[in-house]
Amino acid sequence: MIYSSSNIWAEYKFNDSFHYLKQQTLFVLIGIVLMLVISKTNYYIYYKKANIILGICLLLLVLVLIPGLGSIRNGSRSWFGLGPLGIQPSEAAKLGLIIFTAKYLSKNNKYLKSIIKGVLPILGITGLYFALIMLEPDLGTALILGLTIIALLFISGVSMKFFFITAITGITGIIGLIAIAPYRVNRIISFINPWKDPLGTGFQIIQSLYAIGPGGLLGKGFGNSIQKHFYLPEPQTDFIFSIIVEEFGFGGAIIIISLFALIFYRSLKIALNQNDLFAKYLVFGIAFQLAFQTVMNLSVVVGLIPVTGVTLPFISYGGSSLLMSMISMGMVLNVSKTSEKS
Repeated sequence: MIYSSSNIWAEYKFNDSFHYLKQQTLFVLIGIVLMLVISKTNYYIYYKKANIILGICLLLLVLVLIPGLGSIRNGSRSWFGLGPLGIQPSEAAKLGLIIFTAKYLSKNNKYLKSIIKGVLPILGITGLYFALIMLEPDLGTALILGLTIIALLFISGVSMKFFFITAITGITGIIGLIAIAPYRVNRIISFINPWKDPLGTGFQIIQSLYAIGPGGLLGKGFGNSIQKHFYLPEPQTDFIFSIIVEEFGFGGAIIIISLFALIFYRSLKIALNQNDLFAKYLVFGIAFQLAFQTVMNLSVVVGLIPVTGVTLPFISYGGSSLLMSMISMGMVLNVSKTSEKS
């Protein structure tokens, strides 16, 4: 699907219809190797190195904001440029914070009933990460990070009163973040009525729906998408699901959603089978992060929420997202193997 969705753009921009496919294939191969290596590496090493991992991720989030070090793509200074490729530290930060939070919750389980002693420290660290990612700015990634940590706190047994307060504070904060950024306000307006500015802020969602609508039950067939012909901007990234539905229809959509549901279900089952609290929280965190990112991407593509710039895990073009997804699955596999042996 990377090839099918990108070949027209790649031919136009690089005179090579296989350009994006070649780059993604490289990341796929690296990702598979990393996943296999990590699946054989005892997960407890992340427990011992959690503070170092958190510190490295924090340093990268700071460095990427410095002009000359971080490069700007699509309006966000969220990349380290490596020639034609790019590394996005916020992707690593999501996993790094999950690892640290899993360690924190497993060590401080007895303090979690106290908001001040148990909850505020991890919220402070999450808030710092959230703020640094928002400075890029990248609201979609920041929301996924925040929601994942809140979900981990929820299953750890934190008082429900905390979540009511968090919900009110979070909604107020999101409204504030939207209000202070004109482009986010425009996204909200285009979400409510994309036809108000069909050639501007509403363009992406309209073109996405034009791809999904004609897909029908079985689609137009592989490679036969119309919207990838310079209608839907860079369809190989955030809106690749639109092209999948256009070419494979409702049936293709169900297959993709079912595969994500299967990964989520198996991850939850692995987490529930763990006696080690760190392993349990680690797998839960990875499962929640995957679920939130998938749901957010699919919701944007079908017009349920405003455009956020979040990729579809494993499928969208993008090396950083793919590598971190593969690394995460390697960790889940190792936890599963370790629990089976014990």
